Amino acid sequence: MNLTQLTVFREVMETGSISQTAKKLNRTQPAISLAIKNLEKKLGLTLFERRGRRLVPVPEAHYLLAETTGILDRISTISRTMEGLVKASSGSLNIATMPGPSAYLFPRYISNSVGENPDIEITLSTRSSPQIVELAGTQNIDFGFADFEFSTGRQSQFSAEIIYGDCFCALDRDNPLAAKSGISIADLDRIPMGGLHATHPFQRKIRAEFQAVSSTYSPSVTCQYFLPLIPFVSSGQCCTIVDPLTVATEQELNLSNGRVVFVPFKKPLRYEYAILVPDHRPPSQLALKIKAGWKEEVLKMLNDVGANPRSEVLFHRQEP
Repeated sequence: MNLTQLTVFREVMETGSISQTAKKLNRTQPAISLAIKNLEKKLGLTLFERRGRRLVPVPEAHYLLAETTGILDRISTISRTMEGLVKASSGSLNIATMPGPSAYLFPRYISNSVGENPDIEITLSTRSSPQIVELAGTQNIDFGFADFEFSTGRQSQFSAEIIYGDCFCALDRDNPLAAKSGISIADLDRIPMGGLHATHPFQRKIRAEFQAVSSTYSPSVTCQYFLPLIPFVSSGQCCTIVDPLTVATEQELNLSNGRVVFVPFKKPLRYEYAILVPDHRPPSQLALKIKAGWKEEVLKMLNDVGANPRSEVLFHRQEP
């Protein structure tokens, strides 16, 4: 038996006519008759009694119809599912992103991309950047979005697409520095600063920038990520150096009611993001579409805030 024979058989059962089946399937009547004859020969069973121009099914034909309908319906479902997977309109995604973008920007992008499609299942986890690196290296996510840090030694197996953008200094609008078109690290000497935890790669970078110009970094507020620093800035308690996606988030949400001003640096201070993709977890068409769309979205947001973005596939990590 083959699918063509079963399809012809089901149509003949429904119409009771060779001619109507031929018309419905856009085939010749001899082809329909031959398909039924070959199916009967394969089964060793006469399926229809010929009564004039009509075909009357024998009792066994009704059993075969029930089985055939189940098979053909299942194949039809599989075909629709595979078509959806190929067109990236169905499937499941497991994504991890760091706390800042996961608060608003990334969920907004995902919801706009997926819409009300019930055939797409999304698992979105908020994790620290080291945790996302671990998840990508152990092949447990489709992709992740994290802070990027160069590292050495034994590496997990994943690829990294790096996105660069300029940082900004977040200041209360009444701060004299807020009127400047650009500031330097030296302008922040001994000024109370908000920042990330001391072990964060970006925080180490900031301290190194201060040391390079013989300025004193004076921490007054420490948070896990940038967005919670905005209320402290808006109240005048501190200034802080933030990544450009935090600027994009604040411009969208206006958490400070317009009290925070973002000033660029005269000498650009770059921030690095990474889209991490497991090496040994072949991506679905849906994962490829969402990942590419997110990269495009990030570059657009960075461009909109004047962060001079660029991107590159930096390397392919492999365990020795």
